[in-house]
Amino acid sequence: MSEKVITCTLNGVILTAISGQSIAAAMISSGERINRTTRIDGSFRGIFCGIGACFDCLVVVDGVSNQRACITEVRNGMTIQTQRGAGP
Repeated sequence: MSEKVITCTLNGVILTAISGQSIAAAMISSGERINRTTRIDGSFRGIFCGIGACFDCLVVVDGVSNQRACITEVRNGMTIQTQRGAGP
């Protein structure tokens, strides 16, 4: 089976991904480990549970905050941003 390569942007940089990957998988493949910072003290968070239960992997997708990177499928042309605190 051939894999369809797609592109999106991560913090303004072009990210190459494979159709069907989660945002988290595409980020990890590109070397990005930080998905967000906490709203209280700015601590870094990344992938923790990988199944959508813990909310540590929240990102901003196409301007919408609080999207779980581990369960959201990456789409061609998608704009992804590291989430700072509770929102963009």
